[in-house]
Amino acid sequence: MARKKFEIPAMYKSPIIKNVKEANAVTDPRKKDLEPTLLDFGPVSFLIPRHFGFCYGVENAIDIAYRTVEENPGKNIYLLSEMIHNPTVNEDLQKKGVKFLFDTDGTIRIPIDSLDSDDIAIVPAFGTTLEIQEKLQERGIDPYQYNTTCPFVEKVWKRGNQLGKKGYSLVIHGKHRHEETRATFSHSANHSPVVVVLNPDEAHILADILTEKRPIEDFDIHFGHKCTEGFNPLKDLEFFGVINQTTMLATETQEVMDILKQAAAERFGEKEVLKHFADTSDTLCYATNENQSATYALADAAPDVAIVVGGYNSSNTMHLVEILEHHCPTFHIRDAGEFESPDEIQHFDQWKKELLTTKNWLPTDHRGLKIALTSGASCPDVLVDEVLLKMLEFYPDAKEVKDVISPFVKTASEAVQN
Repeated sequence: MARKKFEIPAMYKSPIIKNVKEANAVTDPRKKDLEPTLLDFGPVSFLIPRHFGFCYGVENAIDIAYRTVEENPGKNIYLLSEMIHNPTVNEDLQKKGVKFLFDTDGTIRIPIDSLDSDDIAIVPAFGTTLEIQEKLQERGIDPYQYNTTCPFVEKVWKRGNQLGKKGYSLVIHGKHRHEETRATFSHSANHSPVVVVLNPDEAHILADILTEKRPIEDFDIHFGHKCTEGFNPLKDLEFFGVINQTTMLATETQEVMDILKQAAAERFGEKEVLKHFADTSDTLCYATNENQSATYALADAAPDVAIVVGGYNSSNTMHLVEILEHHCPTFHIRDAGEFESPDEIQHFDQWKKELLTTKNWLPTDHRGLKIALTSGASCPDVLVDEVLLKMLEFYPDAKEVKDVISPFVKTASEAVQN
């Protein structure tokens, strides 16, 4: 897909990270180098991954949403739910008068029945269900006049539709309550039997049911609440493919595919497996792959501590945290407001699903501390800048920011001149 130029509000642009990214684009235009960038401030250094922050789908959504607000003064503008999982962006749109019809879990805030044909509804980057689409159309509102659905989510839908026409069922690797998975489930269920699998553990359970190592009754226990009505794994998984929620760990989606493909080989025979199991690896989101690969490289650089900036309901951000926390103490924060000193930080624990406060979170017993700093795909780079600047306040003898980033500014500016 050709890279499109998007109009992003100036408030989301960063003076620090922008120069690092632009310089890296010059020195590595083919994106082959995954080694993180080192910003050395003396007593502390920051490791910045090669790929992170706004992806194509998020930039597309922000461009469309802000343009919609600008072009329709005085009109009632509604987002179906959070446009992306970043509170800074969503709160700014609300300040501009945009209202949300649903919470992220699907709870109704404003009934669609209260809208009329002059109102505007914006579909979020996750897409929406066919049911909501039909309700809007009944009110005389075109749900896709202002459509911010990520093109890579739509790619998953199209691939699912192609398989459905060939008589394949679909397994969705995703979180069944997540907006994107709900949308993908709705579009998929329109043409195929569908079941949602959360992780490799659940994939093994489904595989054991398919190969009859587990009783079929186990299907209802584990999957009965997240499948199409009447789904029969022994019948409906005779021909199937795996598609995913695009923000899931790409390596985990591949593992789910491998587990279920092996089960299909056991049930139908190795020579016949490709007739029964569809290869859908081409639907994996390139931006998710890039960001996660860069995060693995960031972990390999052996940071002392990691900070991941992003919304607390952002699935892709949580997966970056998951990668890093196996290597060093890792803190998922919304923005720089979550800490004021090295003594205390507020951060989100995705396993406990709660905000925690950690004391003495930042090692202060040695110089040359290396901090990994990254963000989710829906997080503006300016928030990463603010976190970096806040942390530099803890080191009064640190080098000046302008001195540290000057080589990146020079590289980027010389490229423009040439």
